[in-house]
Amino acid sequence: MKWRLRKTVVLVGMMGAGKTAVGTQLARMLQVPFRDSDDEIVKAANMTIAEIFARDGEPFFREKESQIIGRLLADEPSILSTGGGAYMAEANREAIREGGVAVWLRADVDLLWHRVRHRNNRPLLRTANPYETLRTLYAEREPVYAQAELIVDSEHGLSIDATAQRVIEALSTRADVLERI
Repeated sequence: MKWRLRKTVVLVGMMGAGKTAVGTQLARMLQVPFRDSDDEIVKAANMTIAEIFARDGEPFFREKESQIIGRLLADEPSILSTGGGAYMAEANREAIREGGVAVWLRADVDLLWHRVRHRNNRPLLRTANPYETLRTLYAEREPVYAQAELIVDSEHGLSIDATAQRVIEALSTRADVLERI
């Protein structure tokens, strides 16, 4: 089946939800570009996210993140993976509503922990109790993520392909976003 993407699909959700992996596969399936806002920030700054946080702080990072998201939304329709905190900013949510469609890849805390616990590239989890930090972040962010226009569950044992297919099914309910050709 062939599809035409009419708006950028912005994947939002917690670190470890699968935004990059699912987004990459989704872009492949829909034959559109895949973009990652964190990767774009790293390229623009010529520094890792952790280095940006350490040198310039989270507020500076969030400002750059908003600029990058705005630029990517103005480009051709694509799949855009965002950092876990990007959707928390009202300005980003508004820009996404105007220029694309937000899809929350929802995953429970235990699945997220399973996916991120051995990675050291998560600056927000560099705490004395990273699991508790993750749990707290999830509790704070969940009501905001729930504002996304579409919600797709990322579940333990569900393949990347199957999750991407779930996203396509959700998108196909929106003719203004995805149309069959």
